Amino acid sequence: MEGLVVTYDGTGLEIPEADTAVSIDMLAEDGTEHGFTLIVTSDGKVSYDLSESNSQSPTAGEDRADVVSPRLTAGDLTEESDAPVSEPPAPDGLEVAEMDAAGSPGECQDGAYSTLDRKEYGIYNWYLGDGAYPAGMTRIQALEYFESSIGRITASINSCGLTDQVPAKSHYAGTTTYEADISAHGTCTARDGKSTWDAGNLAAGAVASTCAWTWPNPVGKNDLREADVRFNTADFDFTRNPTSTCNGRYHDVLNTGTHEAGHIFGLGHVGSGHSNLTMYTKADRCEVRKRTLGKGDVMGLRSIY
Repeated sequence: MEGLVVTYDGTGLEIPEADTAVSIDMLAEDGTEHGFTLIVTSDGKVSYDLSESNSQSPTAGEDRADVVSPRLTAGDLTEESDAPVSEPPAPDGLEVAEMDAAGSPGECQDGAYSTLDRKEYGIYNWYLGDGAYPAGMTRIQALEYFESSIGRITASINSCGLTDQVPAKSHYAGTTTYEADISAHGTCTARDGKSTWDAGNLAAGAVASTCAWTWPNPVGKNDLREADVRFNTADFDFTRNPTSTCNGRYHDVLNTGTHEAGHIFGLGHVGSGHSNLTMYTKADRCEVRKRTLGKGDVMGLRSIY
């Protein structure tokens, strides 16, 4: 069965080799959640996990954890993380619809999170594709913004005074001629062995998608093997700095990238009522709230690592 494609709710997964799990997580502009996991055991048996497809599932600290529940520590609220992360220009004079944000708890009060059955036990080595990039960025600019997106997850960058207690690591391994293994139809194709970030065509409504392959782990979270990210530049415009001229047209690169990096390191979506968190399932144009983590995002990472 290896190589056959299984589809569900607008997404698809190509059946991988034995003893491998593959997942797709889609960030949709309309807030609907699309994604699922397919697992192939060592004897070739195929099973599915559709739990990721329901954005209305409970999110008040929901986790399949292999560590104790996270908690605030003495260092929290007294010191900031000093991890060096590149900071692109701050947005100026945003004209953003804030109805959802106003009806949700503030990012520093909302402890909701959900996690996936996924963890990077070592170092996430990733590559920059050599094709198009969102917002018409050059290769150097794409490296800066993608690296910063990943760094905001690994360094727990937040404005809530929560310290970095997450030992997750990443390493930029260079440019590759390989592409993200995600098709224009929203399918995770056969993995090529390189975790690649790029831009191109995706399924309609998908602002960005992450495909991740893991080794099944019966005593903890699955061990991350490869994770690819693609921005949908065929259907959406992106910007590096959504200023007052945004007018509801553009998606922010860093906002989107930080959300996708959260998926790579094991964070799932949170649904309605949690719109101030990075892992909120809806992608709003011109928003920058996902650039920095909220309390729930940090607590979710701590529960994994």
